[in-house]
Amino acid sequence: MDLGDVASAKKKRVVVIGGGIAGAVAAKNLQDHADVFLIDQKEYFEITWASLRARVEPAFAKRSIVNHVEYLPNAHVITTPAVDVTPNEVLTAEGRLIAYDYLVIATGHVEDGPSTKDDKLSYYQEEHSKIRSANSILIVGGGPTGVELAAEIAVDFPGKKVTLVHRGSRLLEFIGEKASRKALDWLVSKNVEVVLGQSVDLNGVVDGVYHTSAGETIKADCHFLCTGIPIASSWLRNTLFSESLDAKGRLMVDLNLRVKGHKNVFAIGDITDIPELKQGYLAEQHAFVAAKNVGLLISGGNENRMEKYKAASGVLAIVSLGRKDAVAQFYCVTIVGRVPGLIKSGDLFVGKTRKLIGLSSDI
Repeated sequence: MDLGDVASAKKKRVVVIGGGIAGAVAAKNLQDHADVFLIDQKEYFEITWASLRARVEPAFAKRSIVNHVEYLPNAHVITTPAVDVTPNEVLTAEGRLIAYDYLVIATGHVEDGPSTKDDKLSYYQEEHSKIRSANSILIVGGGPTGVELAAEIAVDFPGKKVTLVHRGSRLLEFIGEKASRKALDWLVSKNVEVVLGQSVDLNGVVDGVYHTSAGETIKADCHFLCTGIPIASSWLRNTLFSESLDAKGRLMVDLNLRVKGHKNVFAIGDITDIPELKQGYLAEQHAFVAAKNVGLLISGGNENRMEKYKAASGVLAIVSLGRKDAVAQFYCVTIVGRVPGLIKSGDLFVGKTRKLIGLSSDI
């Protein structure tokens, strides 16, 4: 169903909780067809996969951080966390009750940072100064965040000593071993020291000396923690969705992306239990499906006609390695170098994502 069909129906209230990629795209697609409220603890949407580039090039963040009101001119933006949900209202941390006819939960992972765009831009400036002034840098964590940050620093600041420590037996454990080896070889070729199978004690640092779980010492002027971030669902445990969370704290959804047991509540993005890699482009697809299904229900359509979301099968991932290279796994095929870099590493999909929410690719 085309969302334009909703225009003739009386506008219903749709509340979207969470202003990451999933919540942003859902709110954007519904704002002209419903009375939309976006609840987010920060005033901006950030293209998070561009955040590592922003640390080495702070000006990059001016395009990757967008105030919610810029792409949601016809919606209400509430800058405060949601703390409780009843069958027809959302309670915010400020004590405000916001009624809803339909609810979309898209809180993703835990966020702990600046709430305003200006403060976030200042944060990246500070991170850049931290990198620029250091001679040696320690990165803890060898997932996509740690690997991409190490690559960004190695390319933009080739004279700095970069050490990456990962507790796992290989980098990028979410993709195949071949891709892991190629990423490792690329980092080593850029003089990044990679230490596998060890963790780092970040509480016992004295005079820039870090101790690993194997008893080794690493000297560094600063460090960046790039380990996993918890799903932002703990607040739901004391709400009517307590029985809708799986053992990992994810909301269980049906094929229509409705929270199981709740006909007017949808969940999208990383907070769902959909069996697929948690990636931005998939969260975008969740948002499109949920917005279309909410539109169908608003217009009084038959719920049997709701669109079903098909979980992504296989592995499709690109990890950028600086500004020109990347390692990519397209199902069973692994490529490293300039070819996958042409797809992602130059602009990191920032222009594409800005267009997705109705903005120009540049500022």
